Amino acid sequence: MIDRSPSLTDQVKAHLKERIVEGAFEEGRIPSETELAAELGVSRTTIRDALSRLEQEGAIYRKQGAGTFVNEPGLQIKSRLEEIWAYEDVLEDHGYTPSVRVLRVERRPATVAEAKELGVDKDAELVVVEKLFLENKKPVVLTINRIPTAVLDDADSVKGAEPLYELLEAHADRHLAYFLSEIVPTSLSGSVAGELGVKPGTPAVSFEETGFDQDNAPVVLTTSFFRDDLLRFRLIRRKAGA
Repeated sequence: MIDRSPSLTDQVKAHLKERIVEGAFEEGRIPSETELAAELGVSRTTIRDALSRLEQEGAIYRKQGAGTFVNEPGLQIKSRLEEIWAYEDVLEDHGYTPSVRVLRVERRPATVAEAKELGVDKDAELVVVEKLFLENKKPVVLTINRIPTAVLDDADSVKGAEPLYELLEAHADRHLAYFLSEIVPTSLSGSVAGELGVKPGTPAVSFEETGFDQDNAPVVLTTSFFRDDLLRFRLIRRKAGA
């Protein structure tokens, strides 16, 4: 049985996704909404909503007249690009055992470009947190987060080990609502390449992101660099309106 709570649909979705990944459904066939509702003790509406989310993610597909089935290619998608996640969770989803190393926490003035993105004065002070996310001591992701000091309640207390959304909630009383993100191909500079353990000039993918709070105000700039030999992202693209 699934315990009732305000996030019942999310619980059911997570439960079904776990069973899908474990291969619990014979021949990949998902039971009917009525059967699932009776088994889990929830309404058909909750089941329908959970299945719709799984279909949107690409984990299942519906075949008219035949039923609902596990979508094996869709299970290759470990992290959805439109969601905010901690990189520790991303590495776990890809089968890694992650660890985190804070490289440095420092203060410096904002550049002109950073000030414009964050809506602060040029030379406004930023707290800069650089972190490595590792698998078995091997660097996988390097992140650089820049937060205006004025946003933080106590900049001196920022150690940087926690996920970014937790840092903002703990030290700024801000909720990270969403990122505006660009996926940028890059050639790794000497310092970044060194931290990631690859040769300078190695091709890579980076995320350039501006994080906005619950009031739609920019509160952080984030740059993330990925070892694409160790971590890749997949997504399902559909015809518009499908």
